[in-house]
Amino acid sequence: MQHQEMVALIQAGVPSVPSIWADLGAGSGNFTAALRDLLPAASVIYAVDRDRHAIAAQHSRWQATPDRPPVTPLLGYITADLALPQLDGILLANVLHFMRDQPTVLRHLTHTLRPGGRLLLVEYDLTTARSYVPFPLSSAQFPALVVAAGFSTPRIIGTRRSPSSGIVMYAAVAELLEVSEDISER
Repeated sequence: MQHQEMVALIQAGVPSVPSIWADLGAGSGNFTAALRDLLPAASVIYAVDRDRHAIAAQHSRWQATPDRPPVTPLLGYITADLALPQLDGILLANVLHFMRDQPTVLRHLTHTLRPGGRLLLVEYDLTTARSYVPFPLSSAQFPALVVAAGFSTPRIIGTRRSPSSGIVMYAAVAELLEVSEDISER
């Protein structure tokens, strides 16, 4: 997928006000770059990945410019307690399908995201596992999963066919509801 296609795919889920975001499972930063193009310059982005090489490459990728938000690459794992401020948004682009226990991952993210904060998801729209999508999360399955974790009913904001696999990918956004003890203990 080309950069402008990534931008178009997630655009409807990104706010136009300065905010603090994390791209969890950022890899080489392709979707981080799309997010950076969409957020106002006064925003902040943390690009988190467990791959040391990806994070090292990201350190050299992001040049400080006055018209773009700064990107801080961090070595870490999506389910770890990361040293992040309370976030206005979390981008999960092609990462949740690697997580066996997706409900636990989503509940964990509620502790990092402020109430009303956005979860922006990009995933393959599959129901059957593939070698590169071991734990698929279709657009039909995502709503029940994310609502059970304490988020609003998600909106599908875009779809694109993957040029490498030919499979449709979707982008969805949901907002974190007020976290109650019942939800956080599930």
